[in-house]
Amino acid sequence: MWLCGMMLLLGVAGRAATDTTPSGNTPPASNNNSNYVLDDKHILSPGDRVSFRILEDRMFGDGDHSTNLVVADSRELEFPMIGRISVTNKTCKQLVAEITPLYEKEYYVRATVVLGVDMVNKIRGRVYVAGAVKTQGPVDLMFDEPLTVGRAILKAGGFGDFADQKRVKVIRTHQGGKKETFEVNMVDVLEKGKSDLDIVLEPDDYIQVGQRGVNF
Repeated sequence: MWLCGMMLLLGVAGRAATDTTPSGNTPPASNNNSNYVLDDKHILSPGDRVSFRILEDRMFGDGDHSTNLVVADSRELEFPMIGRISVTNKTCKQLVAEITPLYEKEYYVRATVVLGVDMVNKIRGRVYVAGAVKTQGPVDLMFDEPLTVGRAILKAGGFGDFADQKRVKVIRTHQGGKKETFEVNMVDVLEKGKSDLDIVLEPDDYIQVGQRGVNF
């Protein structure tokens, strides 16, 4: 588990004079950033599962227990007390830096926020294959594996017997509802090795494989 933590200690930036935390509840001075691995690499994405806690909650007897959170499709995490926070283009380290002042503004004199990624969602969306293929339906689009039209068709079991392989259409819907259509000659891509003509797919792309005319 990757952990992200931020320690805001008493006496830093002139706060010692205003700190009213009872002395008996002050966490040991040995708790510092060196106790945590600050994750500044993984950008949080929908479906990621994270654990969250504030160490100062130990004074209430529940600081050893984490709350499990899941990044919503809207790229937000809903935190206790402060509500939904966008995680767009943010790592755990960046997010902790953002939410710590929010907790300290209303709820804590100081807050030691720990945010850990428990599970990374490897699926960033789906594309849909329809028409003259062996198996119609959705195909997962993975974060770590670029998916092209050719690969999506292979994942759909390949072309059907009468598929028009020279005119495969990709329909892409942009933000705002505007549609864009591409056409790919998969004979050139798959049989002639012209991989540069293949198209890298985006989430929600729709692949339509038509049927060629058959003469008897």
